Amino acid sequence: MLPQFVSSRSTLGGLALALWLAAAPGVRAQSQVYTVDIRPTLNDLDIKIEHVADSRMLVVNLTNNSPTRVRCNLQFDASPQSPHRATRNIDPGQRSSSVLRAQRRWFAVRVDVTCAPAPR
Repeated sequence: MLPQFVSSRSTLGGLALALWLAAAPGVRAQSQVYTVDIRPTLNDLDIKIEHVADSRMLVVNLTNNSPTRVRCNLQFDASPQSPHRATRNIDPGQRSSSVLRAQRRWFAVRVDVTCAPAPR
């Protein structure tokens, strides 16, 4: 039985707060920090590569500054997550993005980017 000055509602609220505080370290542990290693093979093409690292995904932006259309193959290795591949065809002066979404916790991501003139 609860003392008269403590209502059951405040006890439940306090219990909920205690559970939330106990879970808070787990929430912080989910935000991940990782390194990104981009290994380009651009075949003398003018391709700008940028990445945006987020705790839930990695975005790789490719900008084609070459006078010709290009095809870029991206291979993501974010062990222990399964490898991921993507292909982007990019017109001159255009930008394209490729996204790797986190399905498992990773600590380092290697991205092999291979670009060549696109076949006509």
